[in-house]
Amino acid sequence: MRRVLDSAAQTLLCALLVAVALIAATPPRLPGLAPETSVAPPGTRAMWLWEHDDPGPVVDWAAANGVRALFAYYDPRTDDTARLRRLRELCDAAGIMLDALGGEPGWTTDHATALAWAEGAAATGLFHGLHLDVEPYLLPSWSQDQASLVPQYLSLLDETATATDLPLEADVPFWLPTVTLAGGVNLADAVLARVSGVTVMSYRNTATGANSMVGVADDLLRRAGRVAKPVRLGAETQALGDCAYCTFHGTTAGQLHRTLAAVDSAAQRYPAFAGIAVHQYESWVALSG
Repeated sequence: MRRVLDSAAQTLLCALLVAVALIAATPPRLPGLAPETSVAPPGTRAMWLWEHDDPGPVVDWAAANGVRALFAYYDPRTDDTARLRRLRELCDAAGIMLDALGGEPGWTTDHATALAWAEGAAATGLFHGLHLDVEPYLLPSWSQDQASLVPQYLSLLDETATATDLPLEADVPFWLPTVTLAGGVNLADAVLARVSGVTVMSYRNTATGANSMVGVADDLLRRAGRVAKPVRLGAETQALGDCAYCTFHGTTAGQLHRTLAAVDSAAQRYPAFAGIAVHQYESWVALSG
């Protein structure tokens, strides 16, 4: 009996040693880039930063509000390296990933400018990833030329994704799955196949229901889950005169917090859920108490 117990103990010890070795050999995963391992815990936030704000207050605000990824506007045509370097230093100290933010609707057809942006961002060595905000549907010709613009947009994603070694994330509208390409391919699926992750502009000021942040993003969350791509849901805090229910502008910071907490809870059932991105720093800070 003693010999049997010793053998069983040895077998268990070997199994534990193998498990420990496998864990040690597994490379660490960056926050928000591994939906196949776990859903983002409640309170996981990202934030757009379009302006050249002082890095100190920005990072203090971000850290205090659960921001784990910061999308900072980068323009290779300007000399803003010193501020961005300081921003990166503070983000590193706070455990926040810094991504390069950029994009214009015109990049849909002007790929040279987009690639110069991507390559310039990578060359700085300051960014963990690229965050592309192109929105081709804002082009005046979108309604008439969608059939030609969509392939150009997809080519832009292909080219940008391979231009550098940085992961590429794209801002996308929640209605992306309603667009079908030639041959029956869904545009949302085509975009997801080309990027490391997406941020859905799920701009609503309610958490659940048919016309809510989770409701409008449901299709994209499901599609992304099937291909193991992370999805952040976007919350707007800027004024939108034509859509009061699309933004938290005019509400309170407390209401925003409660609604986003409800989104966190409701979105836990989606394997792709990678947290909530708030647009943007200045208008978020400006919300009343």
